[in-house]
Amino acid sequence: MAAGNVNPFNVSDSEEEAEQRQDGADTERSPSDEAQGHSLGPFSPPAYSDPAALLSSNRTSPSVDGIPASAAAVSGIGAETRVSLDAIAAQLLRDQYILTALELHTELLEAGRELPRLRDYFSNPGNFERQSGTPPACKEQGVGPGGPLTAQVQDVKRRKKDAHLRDRAGSISTLDSLDFARYSDDGNRESDERVAECEIASQERKNYKSSPETQEPIRPLEKRALNFLVNEYLLKNEYKLTSITFSDENDDQDFELWDDVGLNIPKPPDLLQLYRNCGNSQPLHRDNVDVAVSVDPSDLPGDYFTQEPVQQTDVIQQQQQQEVVQELEYQISLLNSEKQSLAEQIKKLQSDIQALQRNVSSEPTAGVKSTPSKENPKCDKPPLDNGQYLDIRGVTETDSSSDTTKTSTSTTIATDCTENSTTATQPHSKLKANGQQSKSSVQFDQPNRKLSPAFHQALLSFCRMSADSRLGSEVSRIADSEQSVMLMLGRCLPHIVPNVLLAKREELIPLILCTACLHPEPKERDQLLHILFNLIKRPDDEQRQMILTGCVAFAQHVGPTRVEAELLPQCWEQINHKYPERRLLVAEACGALAPYLPKEIRSSLVLSMLQQMLADDKADMVREAVVKSLGVIMGYIDDPDKYSQGFELMLLSLGDPSERVVSATHQVFIPAFAAWCTELGNLQSQLIPSLLTRIEKLLKGEYGLDEHKLHMYLSALQSLIPSLFAVLLQNAPFTSRVKLQGDVPPIEVTRFPRPASPLQDVATIVGSREQLAVLLHLYDHQLQHEGTTGWDSLLWVVNQFLPQIIDIVGRINVTSSTCVHEFSRFFWRLCRTFGKIFTNTKVKPQFQEILRLSEENVDATAGNGILTKATVPIYATGVLTCYNQEEDRKLLVGFLEDVMTTLSLSHAPLDSLKASFVELGANPAYHELLLTVLWYGVVHTSALVRCTAARMFELLVKGVNETLVAQRVVPALITLSSDPEISVRISTIPAFGTIMETVTQKELLERVKMQLASFLEDPQYQDQHSLHMEIIKTFGRVGPNAEPRFRDEFVLPHLHKLALCNNQQTVESKRIDIATQLFEAYSALSCCFISEELMVNHFLPGLRCLRTDMEQLSPEHEVILSSMIKECEIKVENKAIGEAQGSISIAASLVGEDAKTKFLSKMGQLTTSGAMLANVFQRKK
Repeated sequence: MAAGNVNPFNVSDSEEEAEQRQDGADTERSPSDEAQGHSLGPFSPPAYSDPAALLSSNRTSPSVDGIPASAAAVSGIGAETRVSLDAIAAQLLRDQYILTALELHTELLEAGRELPRLRDYFSNPGNFERQSGTPPACKEQGVGPGGPLTAQVQDVKRRKKDAHLRDRAGSISTLDSLDFARYSDDGNRESDERVAECEIASQERKNYKSSPETQEPIRPLEKRALNFLVNEYLLKNEYKLTSITFSDENDDQDFELWDDVGLNIPKPPDLLQLYRNCGNSQPLHRDNVDVAVSVDPSDLPGDYFTQEPVQQTDVIQQQQQQEVVQELEYQISLLNSEKQSLAEQIKKLQSDIQALQRNVSSEPTAGVKSTPSKENPKCDKPPLDNGQYLDIRGVTETDSSSDTTKTSTSTTIATDCTENSTTATQPHSKLKANGQQSKSSVQFDQPNRKLSPAFHQALLSFCRMSADSRLGSEVSRIADSEQSVMLMLGRCLPHIVPNVLLAKREELIPLILCTACLHPEPKERDQLLHILFNLIKRPDDEQRQMILTGCVAFAQHVGPTRVEAELLPQCWEQINHKYPERRLLVAEACGALAPYLPKEIRSSLVLSMLQQMLADDKADMVREAVVKSLGVIMGYIDDPDKYSQGFELMLLSLGDPSERVVSATHQVFIPAFAAWCTELGNLQSQLIPSLLTRIEKLLKGEYGLDEHKLHMYLSALQSLIPSLFAVLLQNAPFTSRVKLQGDVPPIEVTRFPRPASPLQDVATIVGSREQLAVLLHLYDHQLQHEGTTGWDSLLWVVNQFLPQIIDIVGRINVTSSTCVHEFSRFFWRLCRTFGKIFTNTKVKPQFQEILRLSEENVDATAGNGILTKATVPIYATGVLTCYNQEEDRKLLVGFLEDVMTTLSLSHAPLDSLKASFVELGANPAYHELLLTVLWYGVVHTSALVRCTAARMFELLVKGVNETLVAQRVVPALITLSSDPEISVRISTIPAFGTIMETVTQKELLERVKMQLASFLEDPQYQDQHSLHMEIIKTFGRVGPNAEPRFRDEFVLPHLHKLALCNNQQTVESKRIDIATQLFEAYSALSCCFISEELMVNHFLPGLRCLRTDMEQLSPEHEVILSSMIKECEIKVENKAIGEAQGSISIAASLVGEDAKTKFLSKMGQLTTSGAMLANVFQRKK
C-alpha cells in the first residue's frame, strides 16, 4: 500500500533526512516489531480466529493490563452467535464511529482479513481532507499466518494509534496540519515522515513538534507560505514600514499573489484567524477499555498461571510484562529461522512445478493428463500478487526431510490457489503431475553438512541482502507473469519518476502508458495517468506531442468508456492550472481524444470545457489550441441542437483580440463548422444569411460603422466560399453522371485561390483532386450549354446571395479604404472560386445593371448616384481584376475611363474613382494600366476630364517607380501645365508637389522646380488667387518631407514673398484665405530644422507679415503666431550665445574640466548618506 499512496510530485527534503526520520520512528517501536520484515509473521492472529468475536471480546472483557482472559472465557465467547464483519463495518461507518472503524480495519489488516468496505473508505482522500490526498492513516502492513498476539502487545499498539489520531484530529484546522509539500509542482516526491510519526505517542509527538532542538527544518514552500501570511498580517495592522523591509528581505517572492507561493491550494485564513482557531479544536474524547485475547498456554512460561491476582502491585505487573516480552522475542527468533527454512522449501517446490509445466507445454504428446485440482476449503483467494513472484529473500537450502514433509501440504495449497487465480494468463497452470515430481532444471548443490537452520540464517545475514525496505522488497521478488509485471511497475513508477531529469522524463511515457493500460487496479491507473499529465512542469511543443500521442494510443487501446472515466478527469483537473503550457496540453488533448470519446460526452462535457477555456483563458496560445480542438469537435459532433452553440463559438473566436486565434478560426473551426452545416442542410438557409443579417445591422447602426465587426463577419463569409462552392458541385444536376475517367483534363494550378489551410481546399472538401476535376468539367459544361434549371443551390447564390451582398456594397462608405479592400478581396475570391464562366454570366451582369454606364445619362443625377458609391471600386478591383487576360484588361480600362469621364462631366465627387486608383495602385502590375487610363484623360477634349486626370496623378505618383514617373508621369503633367484652361494647370500643382516629396532624381526635381517657379514668377499668374492657394497648400503638405535644399532655397523664400504680398491684398476674403493657408504651412514647417540665416531672412519675416494679417482678420491666430515668433527669436538668441560660449579659450576649458574631475572624484568617495552629501557644498572653515 505504501507504493500506491506516494505522490511523486510533492516536495520532500532529502533522502538522508527521510531515512533519519524513518530511523527515528523505528526506535520508538515495541521490541516485538523489530524482528518483523514484510509481515508480522507468526504473531499475527490465527487465520481461523474470528475478528468479530475478538471485537466483542474487546468491549466486554474485564481483564486488566497484562492479565489475559482465561481459556474458558475464550471458549465462551466463541460460542456466541457470530455477526458479519461487513455488517459491523457498515454500521460503524453509518453511525460515524470513524476511529472505531479504523481500529477494526487495522486489526483485520494485521490478521490478513482486510475488508473491501473499510479499505475503500480509508483509502479515499475525499472522506477526510478538503484537498485531494491520502488519508493520514498509520497502518501496520503485517500479513501472514502464525501464533496469537498477546494482550500486552496489542494494547500498546492500539494506544499509540489512538493517541496519534486524537492528536492529528485536534490539529487538523491549524497551519501545522496543512501538508504544503504535497501540492507543489516541482516534481519531487512526498516525504514519508508521517510513517515515522505514527509510532510516536501523543505527548512525545507534541514535544517533538514544539522542542527547538528536535524540530525539523522549515521547508521552502512552508517558508514562502508563512512569509505571505506574515506580510499580509503586517499590512492589515498598519505595519507598513516593517512590511516593506520584510518584502525587501524576501525579494524572490511576490507578496501580492498567493499563486506565487507555489501551492495548488486556496489561500489559508490570515494569521489572526489561524491563531484564534488553533486552541479551539478539542481532542476527541473516547473511553479507553483494556482488552485481552486468548493465548496458547503452551507458548507461555510454566509459572504463568501461578502469578498474583489482579490486585497485585504495579511493580509485579511490569515484571510480568517484561517476561512476556522476553519470551516473545525468543519465539520470534525461533520462528524467523523456521520461516526462512519453509521459504526455501516453497521455492524448491515452485521451481519443480514450473519445470513440470514447461515440460508439459513443450511435449504435448507426452501423455500428461490434466486433472482439475480439487477445491481446498482452507484456500482463500489470495490478492493479485500472491504467489506471482519468485521470492529470493535469504532462503536457505536444507535437506531436512521433516521440513520438506511439514511444508509440502501448505505449499501445494498455495500453488493451487495461485494457479486458480491466473488461469487467464497461464493456460497450462492447472496441469499437475501425478506421482513423484521431477527435479527442476535449475538445481543447486546442497552441502553435506549438519548445520541448524538458525545457524544457516545467521551466517547468510552477513551477505548484507536488504529485503526489509520498499526497494529491497521489490528487488527480491521477480515477477513471473505479465500481470505481476504490471503490478510491480505500478508500485515502482511513482518512485522512479521524481528521480528522472526533467529534460528526459518523456522517455518514461511509453512505460507509464503501458502500465496504465494493463494495470488491474483503477486507483493505480488513475495515479499513473496523473503522473503522465504532471510528468513535466512546463512541457514544450515536442514533449506535449509525445504525451498526446501516448494519450491517443491509450484511448485506442482501452476504448471510450475508460477514456471518459480515466483520461478526461485528468484534463478537467488542469483546466485552470497556473502554467499556460499545462492548460495548452489540456486544450490539445480535448481535440486529440475527441474521436475516441462517447458522442454524448463529446457534445456536452468536452464542448463545455473548451468553451470555458476560450472565454476565460488569458494566454493566446491556449485559446488558439482551444479553437483548433473545437474545430475537431465540430468534425465529430452529430447533435443538431448544438448548431446555435457552434455559431456563438464561431463569433466568439472571430472576435478574439489575438490574431493567431482568429487565424486558427479561419483555418480550422470555420471549415469544420461549415462541413457540419452542409450535412445539416443549413449552410445556405441559416449560416450565411445570419452573417449577412449582422452586416446589414452594422450598416444601420446609429453610432457609425464598426469596421472591426464588419471585417469579422466578412472574413467569415470569405472563409465559407469554398464550402459554398462544394455544395453547388455536390447538389448539381450532373452529380449522377460523375465517373472517374482518365480523359478529364487536370485542374489548372491557378484555377482556385490559394487556400488558407487544407480544410479550405475544395479538393479536400469533395474528396480528391480527381473527383474535383470531373466535377469542374461537368460544372463548366452545365453553365455554358445546359443552364441552371433545377439547380437550387446555384439559383440561391445568383438570385438571393449576390443581390443582397451587392446591395450591402452600395451602402458602405466609399472613403473607408479598409471596407473597400475587404469587399474587393471577398468578390475576387468569390469569382476566382466559382470560375470565369460564372463570373461573366452571373456576376458582371448584375453589377453592370446597377452601374448603367452610358453617355446619354451624363446629366441624369439619379442615374449617376451609384457611381459615387463603393460599388465602383469594388466592381473594378474585385470583379474585373480576378482574371488577367487581354480582354479582361481592356474591359477594366474601358470601365475606368467611362467612370472618369462620367463623373467629370457630371461634376460628381471623385471619391469612388480615387478609391479605385488607390486599391489598384497598391499592385505594381496595374501601374501601366492606370497610366493608360490617365493618358486618355490628358488628351480628352473636355477640360473637366483633363482636370480629373491631373488630380489622379497625385494618387498614382506615390506607388509608381521613378522610371515610370520620368517617362510617363512628368511628360503628361508638363503637357497639362501648359493647357489653355487655367483650371487644368492649377490641377497639376498637387501632383508636382508629390513628385518633389517622393522622387530623388536631381534632373527630375529640377524640371519640377522650374515648372513651379514659372507658376510663381510668371506675371500672368500674379492675380491667380486659386493658383496661389493651391501652391501654399502644396508647400505646407510636402515641405516637411521634401529635400532640405528644395525647402530652404525654394519653399521658404516663396512663402515669405506670398506673405508679404498678402499684406497688400485689398480683398478681405482673398486675404483671409491666403492667410489661413499660410498659417497652416508655417505651422507644418516650424517642426523642421531651419538654419539661422533662413530663420532671420525668411522664416521670421514671413511670420511677422502673417501676424500683421491675423491681427486684423483672426485675433485667435495672432496669439499663436506671436508665440511662434517669440520661440523662433529665442532659438536665434540661444544659437548666438552658444557660438559665443564655443569661442572660450582652451585654457579655460581645461580648467573647467579639471574642476569637474575633482568634483566627481569627491562625489565618488561619498556613501549614500544625505548628511555627508550635504557636506560637499559647505565652505571650508
